[in-house]
Amino acid sequence: MKKIVKNSIKIFSAIIIIAFVFLIKTTSGINPFTNGTNERNMIVVLSDLHLGADLAYAECNKNLSSLQKLLKQISVSPDIKELVIAGDLIDEWFVPATIDTYQGKDQRDFVQRIAKTNKGVIDAFNSIIQEGKILVTYVPGNHDLTITAENIDLILPGINQARDKEQGLGTYSPVDYPKIAIEHGHRYNFFCAPDPISNQDIAPGTIMPPGYFFTRIAALYVAQGRPLPGDATPVVTPNLSGGEQQDLMFRYWKIWQMTANLFPITNKFDENVILTNVDGFTGSYSVNDLIPHQSTLGGLIDVNLFKGIEDNWDARQTINNVPVHSATSHAIDFVNSATETDDQAILQYFMNPKSDKRIVVFGHTHQPKIIASQNYNNEKSIYANSGTWIDKNPKQTTMNFVVIIPQNADASSQTYVKLYNFEGEVVTKMAEDSLRY
Repeated sequence: MKKIVKNSIKIFSAIIIIAFVFLIKTTSGINPFTNGTNERNMIVVLSDLHLGADLAYAECNKNLSSLQKLLKQISVSPDIKELVIAGDLIDEWFVPATIDTYQGKDQRDFVQRIAKTNKGVIDAFNSIIQEGKILVTYVPGNHDLTITAENIDLILPGINQARDKEQGLGTYSPVDYPKIAIEHGHRYNFFCAPDPISNQDIAPGTIMPPGYFFTRIAALYVAQGRPLPGDATPVVTPNLSGGEQQDLMFRYWKIWQMTANLFPITNKFDENVILTNVDGFTGSYSVNDLIPHQSTLGGLIDVNLFKGIEDNWDARQTINNVPVHSATSHAIDFVNSATETDDQAILQYFMNPKSDKRIVVFGHTHQPKIIASQNYNNEKSIYANSGTWIDKNPKQTTMNFVVIIPQNADASSQTYVKLYNFEGEVVTKMAEDSLRY
């Protein structure tokens, strides 16, 4: 009798797997999770899920059920070897400025609230992890910059975490594939890379960069219904006698001016509307604390928070393990450029003689794409961006993922990099490329 029951369970499980595979094929005619060989060697990359603690403002809400369905399809594929989450799994940044992120508690409680709010998705990840057939790896992003390894493991016990020794960073090469590199991509961005230098007198031990405060303001703008501005950005003019430092401060002001105009809020700029109580910060801050100012036009340009940030970019890059440094002026000017992140992938990995990577996958920009290029040895290399899963991704698709199918011993075999979309719960192939190394 026990043997009959055991065999019945096996048959039922097989039927479930066949049903899921059939569902994928009949929904769109495409099954992205098969290599045609039943060999477990495929690598799936997701990023920028932005799971929030409160669906009233979380950027991923309507897409949660679709993400859960995709994860279930991944879980039953006999060909997938690894699932990599390339940063911004959970979101500590996109919280309206006036909200206490931790609600008077701590990060552990915050992460548990995220797990409860997004239970279906977290359960789906945990099911894959616990089954043990697919290795699930997490790489930190900027929106989960300060989330500790312990707190990730709290909600995803047993997950593999690819972290640098520096908090908030990591790069991962899948098992047996050292020429592939997967990271979030934020370490090259002036606003988003960890900043363990600035604000130490205000928030000892903090690594929060300016992008954290920018995002809190942007989230408040959305929460307020995208209002007309309640205040005007104070005018700052170049300090022509101030040298390079003052030139950099003026560039930095221009970025904040653009931010204030792009995401206006109803509040006056001197109101202390930005509640912190995270990563060493305990105070409440105003927009004026962030925007550079000057007492007389053409005079000294100064700033309250991130004082001296224009002088420490080179040191930040060293601390953050950036192989090829960019100039501070360039880094500030291209803060909001998605193509700069793409260019950094090519520069840091393909044009860097100290790198042997041939395939690189970033997230961060929310702009899914595949770009083929040549490396310093004139060998074909492929960069992919894995897009995002937020509900609204202006002028871009959402529900994106990357699939890598590694080459085999056959000399004609290629490593394929494919980019897909799951909007409407229909699989659409957006792009693909291949190479052999």
